[in-house]
Amino acid sequence: MNKKLHPQTQAIRLQTATTNQMEHSTPLFLTSSFVFETADDMRAAFAGETEDNIYSRYTNPTVDEFANKVAAMEKAEAGFAVASGMAAVFSSFMALLKAGDHLLCCRSIFGGTVTVVTKFLDKFGIEYTFVPADDLSVWEKEIKPNTKMVYVETPTNPQLELLDLEEVGKLTKKHNLIYNVDNCFATPVLQTPVDFGADLIIHSATKWMDGQGRVLGGVIVGKKELVHEIYLFCRNSGPTLSPFNAWVLSKSLETLDVRIQRHCESALKVATELEKNDKIAWVKYPFLPSHPQYEIAKKQMKAGGGIVCFELKGGIEAGSKFMDALELLSLTPNLGDSRSIASHPASTTHSKLSDEERSKVGITPGLIRVSVGLEYADDIIDDIKQALEKC
Repeated sequence: MNKKLHPQTQAIRLQTATTNQMEHSTPLFLTSSFVFETADDMRAAFAGETEDNIYSRYTNPTVDEFANKVAAMEKAEAGFAVASGMAAVFSSFMALLKAGDHLLCCRSIFGGTVTVVTKFLDKFGIEYTFVPADDLSVWEKEIKPNTKMVYVETPTNPQLELLDLEEVGKLTKKHNLIYNVDNCFATPVLQTPVDFGADLIIHSATKWMDGQGRVLGGVIVGKKELVHEIYLFCRNSGPTLSPFNAWVLSKSLETLDVRIQRHCESALKVATELEKNDKIAWVKYPFLPSHPQYEIAKKQMKAGGGIVCFELKGGIEAGSKFMDALELLSLTPNLGDSRSIASHPASTTHSKLSDEERSKVGITPGLIRVSVGLEYADDIIDDIKQALEKC
């Protein structure tokens, strides 16, 4: 078929070649290693003269299928899948940065990524600077002669700040920097950073890509030469994605588009309803006109995503009461599930930080993050409302 297929069609139709069993659904290659017919075949594979599979730490057909699907959806040249989203983040740093290099990093990023940057990069002699998401004028001033990579999330976790991908792309191109984007919250259904000059795109596939809270996984896609360097690092350091997890994730991609549409429709309904509640100081959702970067969201996203954040007027105490009063929503640190989830960062993930430290990373006392699931939207809203009445 010569026709260029839509990315969603590729997510459904791109799969491992049919075996002699003539299966319709893609098979699961749950094996640690692969065999060769001759010694010379084995030699050629190890010499890199062929693309034959050798060992599942290197490549595996099921894992490759998942990575190739994501690459197609993101309009990227190549992809490589790993054991988790954090493995994807860490591998993208360690494969492409060396001692003496400098990383320019958006301040509003996932807490696990902050830990990797602040606790581990120093050990390898890699410098870093955090810059604000809402003021790109600061970024160019912080670029140094040894700056090699710019790392961003948009929308950010959990504050839902947005960066102008196009403007960041212009900056990275001007200074010849690797442009590394965490696209987990938006997914390739809602935005494709390659369109704005991104060199690498990272996902925690554990979230929306799986969509049902079942397995861990991560994936990196982007320019072929960069992905190859990441592959070489991972092949030798071993953050291997299980073929079973890859099989689950590959099948999940077939429904990602329709699921994300439902998540977005319900999230916008939830956010719009919560703006009317007098127990809430503010509501943040990318496709609400009240969002500070609403125009950026409309420019680069097809819809607002499945996460809604709001600030309770009663601070940390109100946040804890609200969480305890929920009856339908789950209390868990995950997101992107078919089931709606609520979290209160100030009393959980960021509870050990001082008020000043929380403020610096955008964690306000009454901040609630809701991952809007696939339940009937009015049921989600009713549960949040009844919990608000009790806090």
